[in-house]
Amino acid sequence: FSLNMLIVCFLVAAVRSKYVLLLCRGTATQSSVGWNGLPERAIDGNRASIWEQGSCTHTQGEMKPWWRLDLQKTYNVDTVTITNRRDCCHERINDAEIRIGSSLSDNGNNNPRCAVISSLAAGASQTFRCNGMEGRYVNVVIPGRTEYLTLCEVEVTLIYFPARIKFLMHLIFLL
Repeated sequence: FSLNMLIVCFLVAAVRSKYVLLLCRGTATQSSVGWNGLPERAIDGNRASIWEQGSCTHTQGEMKPWWRLDLQKTYNVDTVTITNRRDCCHERINDAEIRIGSSLSDNGNNNPRCAVISSLAAGASQTFRCNGMEGRYVNVVIPGRTEYLTLCEVEVTLIYFPARIKFLMHLIFLL
């Protein structure tokens, strides 16, 4: 197994003639690493939100900190769910933006905006609807201020249409 595998686990559900895939893995990176808060912790499938549980990312304090998930190819993103840190500093994520697109201009932070995280309670998870925005990269960025960025989980659901699902299921059974 490698953290760079795009899909390790998934959930497929029929939703009004479209199918949704829960992405559990991808390639994660971030602007810097503080306190060994590696970027792949946000896609470990664990919503543990206390730092000592080892499931949260952490950047250095810096201007415009960011975290990015590379989906390896372009998809339609249905939702992004963010889990915030519980034990400290939950307000740091206030006004962070979720951006989705296929450009790496400004490390992906110039891609179209899906949502603004105006505030998120300590330890809470919140789902942001992106309505099929197309892109390869999912970014979380805190624009315009010097801050630390900590994410305890990022879950991305992708829209698949029936022909793609049949192909995916075929692929999985061949593995």
